[in-house]
Amino acid sequence: MHHDVIVLGAGLAGLSAARDLAAAGTDVLVLEARDRVGGRVEQTRTPDGRTVQLGGEVVGQGHTAYLQLAEELGLELIPSYVAEPGRMTRATPEGLSAGEPPHWFGNGDAAQHAELSREFGALAATVDPDDPWSHPDAAALDRLSVAGWLRSKQASPAVVRLWDIGQLALAGGSYERISLLAALRKSAAVPGSGTGDYDYEDWEGLRLASGSATLAEVMGRELGPRVRLGAPVAALGVRPGRCTVRLATGEILTAHAVVSALPVGPLRSVAVTGVSDARLASLHRQRQAVAAKFAAVYGDPFWRADDLDGLSESEGVLGSTWPQSEGILSALVAPERYGVLLGTPAHLRIPELLAEVAALFGDKALHPDACHLRLWGTDPWTQGYVTQWPPGEVMAVGPLHGTHEPPFYVCGSDQWVAGYMEGAVRTGRAAAKEALRRG
Repeated sequence: MHHDVIVLGAGLAGLSAARDLAAAGTDVLVLEARDRVGGRVEQTRTPDGRTVQLGGEVVGQGHTAYLQLAEELGLELIPSYVAEPGRMTRATPEGLSAGEPPHWFGNGDAAQHAELSREFGALAATVDPDDPWSHPDAAALDRLSVAGWLRSKQASPAVVRLWDIGQLALAGGSYERISLLAALRKSAAVPGSGTGDYDYEDWEGLRLASGSATLAEVMGRELGPRVRLGAPVAALGVRPGRCTVRLATGEILTAHAVVSALPVGPLRSVAVTGVSDARLASLHRQRQAVAAKFAAVYGDPFWRADDLDGLSESEGVLGSTWPQSEGILSALVAPERYGVLLGTPAHLRIPELLAEVAALFGDKALHPDACHLRLWGTDPWTQGYVTQWPPGEVMAVGPLHGTHEPPFYVCGSDQWVAGYMEGAVRTGRAAAKEALRRG
C-alpha cells in the first residue's frame, strides 16, 4: 500500500512526528520493530499500583518541546527527585561520604570547583547550540576533552575527579573522552543557572505523574492502526515521489516521503539508497553511549532515615542512583562499566548491583520487592543510550547533523544536542513541520 509518509520507529520522536502529520490530514504509517511503542521509554506497575520507569524518566524546565506536548495531551508534570530532601552520597574505592564536600576534597578544591564552573558557563554562553560549527574556535574546542580543559586551567586532580564522577553518573561517557565543544553545546542548549556544566533543575527537575512512557502510550492510542508493531525495516530506497521501504519479512511498502526516527545504531543496519553520501556519512558517524539502566523496587524509601536523598554518584559499576518515586530507586551503568556488567554471569548481575546499592544506603537495599535491568547498549533496537561525542566528533559529524534531505527526514534524540527525551519530541515535531511545509 502507498502512503503519504512512512515513519520508521515508534519512540517519542517517531510518534511525535506521526501525530502532527496525522493531525494535518496526512496518510501516515509508523513502522516499529518492537511489540510496543515507546522505544527507550518503558514502564511497568507494582502490585500496589506504583509506576516503575524502565527507560527515559525525567525532564526539566528547559525542555520546552516536551512540556508543550505533555500539556497538549493533558498529562500532569510533577517535581522529580531533584526536590527530594536529604544528602547526596558519593562512593569511591577509598571512601564514602554524604553531603558536601566530597570526601576526597582538600583545601581550596571547593573554591576552585566553583570558579571553574563559572568559567565553563561563561564559555558555554559563546556557543550557538544550533550551530556550534560557527564558533571561531570550534575545531580547537572539539579536539580538547572536558578533562583536558580542566587540567589546562590547573584544576586539581580532586576537582577533575568530581567533574568526571558527575559525568559518569549521567552515563554519557567519561569526561576524559567527551569533547569540550559538545559539552559546551549541551550547556548552551539548556543554560540553567550558568554556574556549571549541568543544571539538574533545568534538565531533570520534572517528571510525568503517570510515568514517562505514558506520553508514548497516549500518542500510540491516538494513532491507532497507523502504528504497525513487529515490523523491523531492512532497506530503504529514497527518490522523489516514491520512497520504498522493505521490511525484514520481504514486504515492500511505498510512500511519498520517509521520516527516520531510528536510533543511529539500528539505522546503520538498514540498507539506504538515494540519500547523499555526505548525509549518510554524518548519520553513520554518530555514536551512542553504551549504557544500562537498573531499577529496584522497595516497600519504602528507607534511605531517608539516614537523611539521605537516594541520589548518589559512584565509581562502581553503578555510576549513579536516584529515587524515581516513593520507594523506587533508579540507577545507570556508564559505558566504562558496561563491559564489566556484561562479563558478569547473568544470574549474578542483579545481586552484585544490589550489593553496590547496599554499600551506599545499607543492607535493606539487599531485599527489594522487584528489580529490572535494561541493557540498552546491546538491545538490537537501541544499541545505546544518549548521544556520545568524543573529542573531534562534533566537527566530524558536521553541520549536516539533524538536517533533512527531502523526501528523507531525520529525527530522534540522537539528532538533537544531547540525546534526551526533549530531543526526540523537538526533532520529531520539527521533521513533521518541514515535511508538511514541503507538501
